[in-house]
Amino acid sequence: MKSELAELDQKRAMPDDEAPDAVPVPHALVPHLDETAILLDIDGTLLDLMPTPREVWVPPGLSDTLTRLAERTSGALAMVSGRSLNDIDLIFAPDVFRAVAGHGAEMRLSAGNEADDVHAPPMDRELKRRLASIAKLSPGILLEDKGYSLALHYRLAPHAEKAIYEAISLIRADLPNAPIEVLPGKFVFEIKHSGFTKATGVRELMKREPFKGRRPIFIGDDVTDETVFAIMPDMNGLAFSVGRRAIGVDGHFDAPKDVRAFLARLLEDTRLE
Repeated sequence: MKSELAELDQKRAMPDDEAPDAVPVPHALVPHLDETAILLDIDGTLLDLMPTPREVWVPPGLSDTLTRLAERTSGALAMVSGRSLNDIDLIFAPDVFRAVAGHGAEMRLSAGNEADDVHAPPMDRELKRRLASIAKLSPGILLEDKGYSLALHYRLAPHAEKAIYEAISLIRADLPNAPIEVLPGKFVFEIKHSGFTKATGVRELMKREPFKGRRPIFIGDDVTDETVFAIMPDMNGLAFSVGRRAIGVDGHFDAPKDVRAFLARLLEDTRLE
């Protein structure tokens, strides 16, 4: 855990000039929509980060943009998120999108409302209880139970980061054989089953229609999105980061509003039409 936290701190502090291959995203870089699969993280990418996960909201026009892009790509648009499918649906209601949810724990590959694939069992109840008790360390630590994982948000209590890390470390030391993984993110520690990630979910997604054979573009903002950034070259895909200039991506956006503007501009693509 100590090395994980140190690595996260290093990435947070990374200056722009240490990622020389990250440049503003040109519209022309993206292939025609008939050939493209659009894969989008949600928090900090499509939507602005808020003090608590429940406070995020969909700006005017975004739902229309996403719906039209889904139509223009014959359905090859998906959310790739740490949120659960249920959470994603609540955010975008009444719209329903294909999704890799729960960091790959569950997936919806069709246009229906239910998950098509579930890759992880619910987290052990006793383990979840012990992890949940960490929220009592300080006011402002928010607990989010996703079923397949548990997230401890400390955006309202940034001073508690070290205490949370140490408490998680103690629990892991007591359970060295537990098949769990800790994902550090933007003011959050998420504890999930090991063996699945956003990247494993995206690999599975890209084997299925309507994504199969298309060139994926993935946009994400956090450390948890780096597994997907890393596999985009294997798929002849494009990776774009938001906020920080991640190493190895094809371009970057300064903020979610720039991502939303970029997606809207994609609808102006008239090549081959």
